[in-house]
Amino acid sequence: MEERILYFDCLSGISGDMTLATLLDLGIEYDYLLDELKKLNVDGFDIEVRKDLKNGISGTNVFVNLDHNHDHDHHSHRNLYDIEKIINDSKLKEDVKNLSIKIFKEVALAEAKIHGKDVYDVHFHEVGAIDSIVDIVGAAICIDKLNVDKIYSSPLHIGTGHVRCAHGNIPIPAPATLEILKGIKVYSKGIDSELVTPTGAAIIKTIADDFLPIPEMHIEKIGYGIGKKDLNITNVLRTFIGKKKLKKI
Repeated sequence: MEERILYFDCLSGISGDMTLATLLDLGIEYDYLLDELKKLNVDGFDIEVRKDLKNGISGTNVFVNLDHNHDHDHHSHRNLYDIEKIINDSKLKEDVKNLSIKIFKEVALAEAKIHGKDVYDVHFHEVGAIDSIVDIVGAAICIDKLNVDKIYSSPLHIGTGHVRCAHGNIPIPAPATLEILKGIKVYSKGIDSELVTPTGAAIIKTIADDFLPIPEMHIEKIGYGIGKKDLNITNVLRTFIGKKKLKKI
């Protein structure tokens, strides 16, 4: 008997777009993702998926391009109720709906704690924007399609310094990100950049069964999600799919 394992190697952190990119690089068909995302009935965007290089490593890069003629000012400040309604009213699989909402709730709970508000009073700002909805729901679609038995992640490499957001210059990890990361193994090697975003943190916290070094497995597939930053380290999110033989009881 064998166990299929998906492992996230987060040596350069994790973000929503890198997560979607690395899962596509494992072999999820772009047309499948697009057909499933259409079930959200959310317009005003298109997705560009292309092969790219980062420090000589070939992988997949994902860009969510927004239609700037569309009214994004209103939609970029959705609350959890708005997002739950979009997802629940869609024709996505129930497992995909449940996972997507669970990820968004991680962000909402963190934002509520930081800002001293009720979870349904939080407006998501950046995370409520269309590109983050696509990243989170897209990741849930891919995870469902991969149909693995266990998901593990390395400890998360977080950055340092400050990042500009809707509230001004804030320390890295951003307070909401740090709140999400409670209970997760993290470390820093002094890279002056935001390596783990709130979206990335929420996705990996929700889907990972544990955070540990690469477990014993026979590796079958490897995916590389190309990041948008040029750093002192290679900005990619690497994933493996492998099989582990289970001992007979």
